[in-house]
Amino acid sequence: MNILNISAECFPIAKVGGLADVVGALPKYQNNSGISAKVIMPYYVNSFTKSNAFDAIFKNKLTLGTKVFKFQILQLKRDLGYPVYMVKIKGLLDREQVYSYEDDTERFLAFQIAVLDWVLASKVKPTLIHCHDHHTGFVPFMMSHAKKYKALKEIPTVLTIHNAQYQGQFGFEKVNYLPDFDSSKKGLLNWDGQINPLAAAIKCAWHITTVSPSYLKELSKKANGLESLLLNEKSKSTGILNGIDDKVWDPEKDALISKNYSVKTVQSGKKVSKNKLCKQFGFDKNKPLFSFIGRLVYEKGANLFPDIFYKALLNNDISILVLGSGDKKVEANLKALEAHFKGKYNAFIGYDENLAHEIYAGSDFLLMPSRVEPCGLNQMYALRYGTIPIVRRVGGLKDTIIDIGDKGGFGICHEETTVKDVCFSIERGALFYENQKEFRKIRKKCMKIDHSWDKSAQKYISLYKSLIP
Repeated sequence: MNILNISAECFPIAKVGGLADVVGALPKYQNNSGISAKVIMPYYVNSFTKSNAFDAIFKNKLTLGTKVFKFQILQLKRDLGYPVYMVKIKGLLDREQVYSYEDDTERFLAFQIAVLDWVLASKVKPTLIHCHDHHTGFVPFMMSHAKKYKALKEIPTVLTIHNAQYQGQFGFEKVNYLPDFDSSKKGLLNWDGQINPLAAAIKCAWHITTVSPSYLKELSKKANGLESLLLNEKSKSTGILNGIDDKVWDPEKDALISKNYSVKTVQSGKKVSKNKLCKQFGFDKNKPLFSFIGRLVYEKGANLFPDIFYKALLNNDISILVLGSGDKKVEANLKALEAHFKGKYNAFIGYDENLAHEIYAGSDFLLMPSRVEPCGLNQMYALRYGTIPIVRRVGGLKDTIIDIGDKGGFGICHEETTVKDVCFSIERGALFYENQKEFRKIRKKCMKIDHSWDKSAQKYISLYKSLIP
């Protein structure tokens, strides 16, 4: 099998969220299982591309409406455990950021056209094409209905929905950007009066996967307007839980933490990282440390964080550390909170990979009170490092964390993203921390849980085999 993954992100090349971690790990584990998996993504001008070498393997031109763009397919010389190819389009993709440009519609449509032009010209075709999120959503449609790509029609396609909140909609005035296609199939592009790349992919892909079983169930009730479509396509949909790269996220070998540790040495190892964090942010090392790592956005419950943290710090003898960025108003309110709780609370606005690893290693609890969490990887990283997750029962969090009050439990769970629910869970964590004998026992239990990509990669391979004629 020759699998081509198409994605806007891939760790360590370009990362905005969990999509990058998945695309950066899944093909590696699949290659270890004996299949050939590769990744193609846009070429951004960032620190990774500036410091790595590439070979130009293909050149061509593409038309987008009335504009013509030259593009190149570059192959990364560095080995990431799978081949990486990048689409370089001067004037469209050659920017530092991945998203949030006014012409994102043009950028990612051009990217997809370039990918299929390259595939069409390649002597060896992929056995299957795996598309990730709406940035690659036109690929299944174009392969099935664009006249130019008729030769690719029999190649199976899989769409993985990492987050259905983002769909890439735009108006039909830009329909001419797409290569010439059978006009009778125009309805496949339409959803609620707009061209919707994610909806088109759901309709046209041979199979759909979501990044956790629970998220698949939730999408039939809450999918930002696509509920009925996903319900209608239920027969070709599967929920496969994401894994984590346990070679990158390994406290025994992690070069980004102060001291490596195993299940046997977790107490002494985590103590070193916690002491470093407490010294850096002015905390008392004897108090339980609760941390949050992630985007400060509504989906993560971040608009409630200032009220949650104020109440939790007022009523509990704890420390809270935040690492993240997002909504500017939330950022400002979180920074303002530092003056009220000096020595107990701190917020690092931005993202720092080294600091993130140290926080996973040095924290006692990780907060994830998400409103929406298709899979979630942070809770799996936390478990690997012996940090107890505090989560809302939603999406992948529901699939991966069992409450300490339930049989076999190892985390703390709550039902809703409210100030009351989250504060109660923090209070439970603070009380649980006082019982150090049980706390250390659960900490070791967390570290033994296997969330590597091995099982999930095999599930994808089985799915691929079922689709290949």
